[in-house]
Amino acid sequence: MQSALTGLRPGIEVRGCFWGREAGAAFALGGASIPGYAASGGGRQEDEDVAVWGVLYRDPGYELRLLSLRPPVPSGMGRGPGPAQKLLGQLCAYTPSPRVRAAFAEQGLVASLDRAVRTVAESPELRDAAVTADESGHEHRHTFARAVVAATLADAAEEGADSLDGLRRDALLTLLGSDLHSQGRTLAGSVAKAAAAPALRALTWHARRRRGALNDDMFLPAVGDILRYQARGHTLRRLVKRTVEHAPGEAVTVMAHSLGGVACVDLMVQEEIKRVDQLITVGSQAPFFYETGALVSLEHPRQLPGHFPRRWLNLYDRRDLLSFRAAKVFPAVATDHEVDNRQPFPFAHTAYWSNRKVWDAVGAWLG
Repeated sequence: MQSALTGLRPGIEVRGCFWGREAGAAFALGGASIPGYAASGGGRQEDEDVAVWGVLYRDPGYELRLLSLRPPVPSGMGRGPGPAQKLLGQLCAYTPSPRVRAAFAEQGLVASLDRAVRTVAESPELRDAAVTADESGHEHRHTFARAVVAATLADAAEEGADSLDGLRRDALLTLLGSDLHSQGRTLAGSVAKAAAAPALRALTWHARRRRGALNDDMFLPAVGDILRYQARGHTLRRLVKRTVEHAPGEAVTVMAHSLGGVACVDLMVQEEIKRVDQLITVGSQAPFFYETGALVSLEHPRQLPGHFPRRWLNLYDRRDLLSFRAAKVFPAVATDHEVDNRQPFPFAHTAYWSNRKVWDAVGAWLG
């Protein structure tokens, strides 16, 4: 997505809101409700860390943003700076030790390291995350280290450097984490596979053998995320709001897919999100939710409030059964644009990003 948007408008700043990890559905009891869950391939997390790094390379502040959603730690009545102030001061003043610099220099990364440390230390994500730090700050230090390593490697890749393998990357992280007095604890959970296309499978003998894995890949990201959002969508909406607040520039365009579009509509109905001047939804259910009385923020026949963005582009595909038209539901604001992903459902639901016509429509809309 970022490369496509950069091609449409060079220099554009993109901030991702990868909400599945914090606000997506998860099996609280380890899939206990699914017959033969573990035996049939459920709960496997071999690729979890790889997926998280994939997110961090695009958005180094992602895990810090998740930390900022936690309740602030009380500062107490004692004199002197509290845990948040201490941690923020230490991290903002952090200078890699000669040992760390030498290790990064061996990989040709020392210049990228210096830029990454400055970028993360000056980021609004770090300031917001520090408020939730306890006295030790171990988890926040480790998250800071992961953000720095991710930003370093992303910066080096932009400069044309070869990528490191995971072992070398993790060795640099361990060294940097040790330098920051980290205990190496990571955030719990995994990045949800909400963007992965589920396969059309009947409940055959083969599918029953893989029921646990199929519930991870199909039922949980689709139905599970929708049900969780309807019951506890405030976490996702807070994450979207925080992502917008951290985005640079005077005006922000929000682009959201599927359930993310529902969350953005709900958020922008419930409160004015300053700097957001237009909304782009792709394969979203927001119009359907409103028409059926299921939209959390707005019940028919109430109309969109005056502070809602006046420009809304809604892309849909007739073959995508999870996409809906918005222009006839919200005629004063929404503009529909139909595309053809040339895929059957459910693959059509996640094929938008590789469809050139989608980006042509987005480019024309952005002007």
